[in-house]
Order: sequence, then structure tokens, then C-alpha cells
Amino acid sequence: MAAFALFRRQQRQPTPPAEAKASTPLLAYTSPGRPAWTPRDYAALSREGFQRNAVAYRCVRLVAEAAASVRLRFLGGDGQAHPFQSLFQRPNPEQSGPELLEAFYGHLQIAGNGWLELIALEGEPREVCALRPDRVRIIPGASGWPAGWEYEANGLKRRLWRDPATGRAPICHLKLFNPADDLYGQSPLEAAAIAVDIHNAGGAWNKALIDNAARPSGALVYRGLPGAERLSEEQFERLKTELSQAHTGAANAGRPLLLEGGLEWTAMSLTPAEMDFVEARRAAARDIALAFGVPPMLLGIPGDATYANYKEANSAFWRQTIIPLVTKAAAALETWLNPWTEQVLRVQPDFDQIPALAIEREAVWARLEATSFLTQDEKRALAGLPAKAKPALGEADQ
Repeated sequence: MAAFALFRRQQRQPTPPAEAKASTPLLAYTSPGRPAWTPRDYAALSREGFQRNAVAYRCVRLVAEAAASVRLRFLGGDGQAHPFQSLFQRPNPEQSGPELLEAFYGHLQIAGNGWLELIALEGEPREVCALRPDRVRIIPGASGWPAGWEYEANGLKRRLWRDPATGRAPICHLKLFNPADDLYGQSPLEAAAIAVDIHNAGGAWNKALIDNAARPSGALVYRGLPGAERLSEEQFERLKTELSQAHTGAANAGRPLLLEGGLEWTAMSLTPAEMDFVEARRAAARDIALAFGVPPMLLGIPGDATYANYKEANSAFWRQTIIPLVTKAAAALETWLNPWTEQVLRVQPDFDQIPALAIEREAVWARLEATSFLTQDEKRALAGLPAKAKPALGEADQ
């Protein structure tokens, strides 16, 4: 009861008006919060990485288009063209062969998983389509390995199963190495997600800075005479209107601010020079290119002197990124398609048609031509060409 009575007495004491309060100093302290990184899912990575980041967009396009430009040769056991060759030249009514492979490699770079579906009619392959990674889910079997796949689009779900008797699978799944997942791969874009966030945040900060007269944020501090430490409501509204209309936006950049009556400008953030803003974005761009295996020189990023010239960087891009990727894809297609055909199928990339490797190819051919202890068939085998067909009986005498 004594505590309740004390509380009632405190409630009865009048509160002094705001004007009677003494003006006391106020110290505002802020600390950097936790960074907000992009969620590691396909929708967020494709939106923030491919659609909103120029560096990641160009890296994905470079890798996908270069890999899709390599011609795949589908050969039978006799070395002649296999019927699958014509199937992959026109895989479906909506896409050509390079368009299908470009989508396949592009999904692989963004999601770490590339999916192809083979559509057969009465056991005969008729079409091949690329599937979006976010619409495919693996159905594991009793052993934990994939037994089937579920594809969802427009609210409809389809389940596709591997035939355990023949080994035929309607789905081809190519994935990049992921040490933390047995079933799904990890994309280069996921590894570069932090650099993408930094690069995007730098662009957003730069845009906001331009919209705010290209000046760092700050505060107008009013230091009036004793007894008049505060602005009147009319003065406060007039000052706010003047700042909004005359000193905000790109059109008002550089316009001087007239301070009077005890007003002082106090900066409240670091300047672009203090933040090392430009170099931070360049470093993030180099990290993005590094994750995709694209030399920064090919993207026009300054400050990278890893390669002596553009031609050397382009050759390294093909040797270290595109050729291993296409070789891996060709092996996956060969394993996937062999159960669908009665004859042996070999899928070989045709790297001889790559202009970036023409000089190296010519040097190899010159060395083989100068070798005298090899037969013509041995030279052709070392050059990656099929053996020359032998003439039929009686043709050599004609």
C-alpha cells in the first residue's frame, strides 16, 4: 500500500511544459548492423545476379554462348554420324541446337544444375527440351540416389522415372561439384553471391548519392542565441521546403547552400574517397569474374594484369573454363543417351573449329607433319581425327 501511495503522489505532480525544459546535449551513436545477404536460392540468385548485375550477367552469357558454340559430334560405332546428330540439330519446335545448349549451360552457371528432358514416342526419342532448375525436384530411391524426378509448371506436376531394367532415364542432370549436397550442385553465382551483393549495393548507393545532389548525407545544426535554441515551426517548415526543392536531385547537384541565423552543416557519413568506393566495386567485379572462370580482361575490368594481352586471356578462358565444361557435358550426354540406342554412341566435342585455339592447333599440326616415324593414321589419331577409311578391294589398283 505504501508503494501504491507513492506512485499516486508521483502521478499528481504536474509535468513541466516542454518550453521550460533545459536544453541538454544529445549524443546519437550508431553501429553497423548485420549485413543482409541475398538468399541462396535460384530465384534470388537469378534476380540479383543475372538480372541486376552487369558483371555476373556478362559472365553467364560469355560461358553459356561460348560453350554452346562448340559443335558436338554424335558418332556411331563405325565413326559415322549417329541419328542423334539430327535430333540435337533441331531438338524441339521452339529451339535450335545452340539455343538448347545455351539454356542448358546458362542454368548450370546460375543454379549449378542443368536439366534436359528427352521426349520419346513408342520408345523412339523425338524431342529434347531444357528444364528450369527451380521447377525440378529429385525423388531419391531407397538407396538415396535419384530414382525419379518431379517437374512442376503452371500448377501441374509430372513425375518421371528411370527404367531400372533398361537404364533409360527421361532426364539428364548435369551438376557442378557441391561438397555439402549429394543430389544438387553448387553454382558459381552462389560462390560469388557476396561479391554480387557488394557490387549491387555500391551501384544503389551511387544512384542514391546522385539523387541527393551527389553529396554525402549530413545534418543542418541550429546553434541559436541563448534563449532561442530552437527554430519556430514556421522557420522549420520553410527550411525543409527549401532543402527539398532547391538542393535535392541530380539537377541541383553542386548548388551552394546558403546558411544563416546560426545554421551549420555537419557531415554524417564518409565521402566516396574515404570509402574507396570505386576500387571496392572493381574488387567485387574481379571476384565475380574469378568465380565464373572468366579473365577480368575479357570484361574490361581495369587493374588486372594477369595476362599480357587480350588474346592470351581469351585462350586461357577457353582452355581453363570452356573446354573442361564442354567435355564434362559431352560425357554426361553420352552416358544418358546410350541406353536409348542399340548401337554404341560416342559424343565428341569438335574443338578444332574454335578460332581462339587456331594458333595452338596449327602448331600441333606442324609438329605432326614434321614427324617422320609416325604413320598417317597415327598422326590423325594424335590430331583427334578419325582414321582414314581404307579403300575397298580392287579400288587401290584403279
